[in-house]
Parts: sequence; structure tokens; C-alpha cells
Amino acid sequence: MPPWIEYFAVAVCAISGVLAAEGKRMDLFGVMVLALVTAVGGGTIRDLCLGAQPVFWIKQPLHVWTALVAAVVTFVFVRFTHMPSKMLAIADAFGLALFGIAGTEKALAFGAPGIVAILLGIVTGVAGGILRDVLRGELPLVFQPDGNLYATAVFAGALVFVLMRLWFPASESDRYIGMAVILVLRLAAMRWRLRLPTFWTRTQDSG
Repeated sequence: MPPWIEYFAVAVCAISGVLAAEGKRMDLFGVMVLALVTAVGGGTIRDLCLGAQPVFWIKQPLHVWTALVAAVVTFVFVRFTHMPSKMLAIADAFGLALFGIAGTEKALAFGAPGIVAILLGIVTGVAGGILRDVLRGELPLVFQPDGNLYATAVFAGALVFVLMRLWFPASESDRYIGMAVILVLRLAAMRWRLRLPTFWTRTQDSG
């Protein structure tokens, strides 16, 4: 995995963490905590599950600096410029795509079976966002009925990536195809409100 992908993912997720603080009246420190948790939360859980010690941001602290710089720049920028309402969802979609495949590829490199690698890819992609939403007092997006193919998009992209690695000789293009699948699915779901069926019981229907 080229290092720039993980650094870019960290920056994008940090930006989404800052944007998620809008309306919560947090000071700069609170916003920085939210951005950092969003940026490194999923990768931390992945590394702990894989037994990768130390975890990626402790091994290479430049990840932390990348998240903090991206957070400060975004914090200053949004104070003087109006951001489109969907910018958080778009930044989050890019973070899903980048971290989803990064997590899957790292799990495969550690010898994890395909299905485990896919699950760890999902964890890497969505766990930071879950922690972000919990800290800001919101129901995590992955659990919302209008989540619009959130974790499902990561599952599809990670599955494509793993199958390509199993069926064809390893290629640099594999990861980018997997990322594209996640990003396209997530953005398409946001545009056309695509989602999985919502769980309902007969009692709820009759009530």
C-alpha cells in the first residue's frame, strides 16, 4: 500500500471530523479531538485486532501531524467560508473508500483469511466515524435507516478487491478498483437515496 493513500485517508477523515462538529459549539481542542478520533480510530482497532504493534500512528507519528494540520486548516477555513451541507458526507465517502481498502489490504498482508480481511476493512472504514458520531452525541451514520449504503459500500469494494487478489495476479490496479467501487456506490446511494431494507416487525406494522 503506497504511504500516500493512508496519509490522504487520515487527512480526509480529520476534515470530516471537523465538519461534524458544526453546530455543537465545541472549542478548538474539542474539534481537534473529534478530528483525531475520526482519523485514526478505525485503523487503531484494525491494528489491535491484527496484533500489529505498535499501531500505525504510534509507529509513524506523521499520521497524527497530518490529522492535526488538516483539522486546523479546516477549522480556520470554515470560520470564513460557507461549506456546502453535503461536504461532510462527501469527505466521509472518500475516507470510507481509502481506509476500507487500506484496512483490507493490510489484513491480507498479515495473513488474514479473505472474509476476515473484508470485515477488518469495514471496521477500518467505519469505526472512526462511529466514534466521531458517539462523541458528538449523534446516532452513528452506519446505524441510521437513511445511511444510504454506508458499510455496505465498503463491503462491496473490499469483496471486489479480495476476489481480484484471489483470482488474478496481484496488481496495483486492484486497490484502486476496490476504492472506486466503494466511492461510486456511496455517492450513488447519497444521490439516489439507495439503502437496504429497514427492519420492521408485524407488531410495528399493526401499531
